[in-house]
Amino acid sequence: MTLSSYPTSRLTERRRKKEFHEAGDTVTLIFDGAGTKWVGVLSNPDHRLHRNFAAVRETIAGACRYCAVAFGVKEEVQQSGIPLLGEFEGHPSIRKLVSQGYQIITF
Repeated sequence: MTLSSYPTSRLTERRRKKEFHEAGDTVTLIFDGAGTKWVGVLSNPDHRLHRNFAAVRETIAGACRYCAVAFGVKEEVQQSGIPLLGEFEGHPSIRKLVSQGYQIITF
């Protein structure tokens, strides 16, 4: 996947998250895996999908620290203001979210 293209499945993911958010549901977004590469890209106001990213930004808990380092985007994530999460061996703690009553949905 190149960063200049945006797969339909990713567009669908953003729309779903926006739908939950607009309905008033409590939503927490975490960028994980290769998804961490998109934080810096979507933070750019000139990107065609920046508006979608901005619409759900307040629901973004962070991005996986381990994955951001592995994909070479740690600096971009930090510059975007999105926190790096690494509570469990460098990764976000999914168990913590489950214990707080969240249901995990992955796209």
